[in-house]
Amino acid sequence: MNIVLFVSLTSSGLTQTSKLARVNEFVDAAGTIGSSRGSAAVSYVYNWRAGQKRKWEIGIGGRITSSLGTKQEYTTAAPARLTRTNTIPFIIVFAGQKYENWDTLTVQRPLVNSLNLTANFGYNFNTRWSGGFNIDLIGFSFGRKTAAILTSNGITRTEAAAKPAGFNVLLTGDFDYGSLNSEFFLKYKLNSRWSLRGIYQFLFTEYKTTSIKQTAPDGTEIDRFRSKQNNLGASISYQL
Repeated sequence: MNIVLFVSLTSSGLTQTSKLARVNEFVDAAGTIGSSRGSAAVSYVYNWRAGQKRKWEIGIGGRITSSLGTKQEYTTAAPARLTRTNTIPFIIVFAGQKYENWDTLTVQRPLVNSLNLTANFGYNFNTRWSGGFNIDLIGFSFGRKTAAILTSNGITRTEAAAKPAGFNVLLTGDFDYGSLNSEFFLKYKLNSRWSLRGIYQFLFTEYKTTSIKQTAPDGTEIDRFRSKQNNLGASISYQL
C-alpha cells in the first residue's frame, strides 16, 4: 500500500512539474570567443508561451554586451547603396557585396559596450530541451577610444581616436546602425532554476573615425566602419 501511494504521488508530481508555465522569465550570463576577440553579455528575458502545449515562446528583454579584441578589421558600413548590390529592406541580407567600395579600418584595441532592447523567440522540444533565437533591436553604445589605421586603395592613414558608434538600431542588413548582438542557441534545463545554453553568435560592432574619412567613388564621405563577427560560446541562466 505504501509503495502504491509513493508511486502515485511521484507520478502526480512529475505531471505537474512537466507542464510548462505560461511565462518564462530568466536572467542569463553568456560568454563567446572568436579569432582574437571575445564578448560577454548579461540579459533579462520575459517570454510568453503560446500554443496548446505552450511550446512556442516570444518575448522581449534587455541585454548589455561587451565586445573586445586586438587589431580587428572593420570595413565600410554605410551607406547601403555603396556596400550592397540590392537595397530592398530584408532582401538586402542576401544581396551581393560591392567589395570595390570597401575600405578597411584596423582598430588596435576595440572595446564596445552596448545596451539594447531585445526580441526573443524559442521552442520547447520537451521539459528539458529548448532552442531559439534572439536579436538586439535598439539601444546605445559606449566604449574605448583607440588608435586605428584606415587603408584605402593601398594608402594608409592613421586615426588617433576612433570611437564606438553611439546609437544602435536594427534595420536589417547593411541598413543596421551601431552594435547589435544576435544568438542562435540550444538550451538544457538542469533543474527548476538553472539552465545551460550553447550559443552561435552573430555580432555587429561599429567604430567611427574622428579625424579622417573614407571618400567613396561618388564623393560620399564615410566615417562608420563595421565588424561582423561569428563566435561560439555558452551561458548559464537562472529562472525567476
